[in-house]
Amino acid sequence: MDRLFGRPRITDEQRRRLPPGQYLTEKWPVLHYGSVPRVDLGTWDFKVWGEVEQPIDLSWEQFRALPRKAVHTDIHCVTRWTKLDTDFEGVAPRTVFDLVRPKPSARFVIAHCEQGYTTNLPLDALLDDDVLLADTYGGEPLEPEHGYPLRLMVPKRYFWKSAKWIRGLQMLDHDVPGFWERYGYHNEGDPWREERFSE
Repeated sequence: MDRLFGRPRITDEQRRRLPPGQYLTEKWPVLHYGSVPRVDLGTWDFKVWGEVEQPIDLSWEQFRALPRKAVHTDIHCVTRWTKLDTDFEGVAPRTVFDLVRPKPSARFVIAHCEQGYTTNLPLDALLDDDVLLADTYGGEPLEPEHGYPLRLMVPKRYFWKSAKWIRGLQMLDHDVPGFWERYGYHNEGDPWREERFSE
């Protein structure tokens, strides 16, 4: 059956790494709302503001000069595909947070992206060791349809939380639903709990 649908055969070890309701893919399917934006790195910037002591507005060169980190992880989409053993590189949000110094009131984050897309996360979720502001995949710059030049990468959540084309993080003292969350997607998006849609 797997060969009929173009899905690879999987080992018992791989099966254990699949969250409930997911299937394994070797490809990286492209899913997003709207068109792929054109990005000019000469005018691109990345902002962090809100409940912080020191808001920042970084150019591409300033962002790329920050300490870098590599992450090897599995990724899971709400549309039921899982891709194992992916390699991303970028900047840990914790590095950016050290610059802006979140206030004690900061408990939630809204990721702001090109074309007005947003997604929401608890601040604690962005402090996990496997979370990145990623600009490379497999040793190469992200392709435009996968979020070039920068995407949020939150492997412990369904991949709509790993917002493409990210331009900033807004720290808040309260939660605000993002784009897909306003349209019925679950607020948390934990693949291991199958938190696909709100009740």
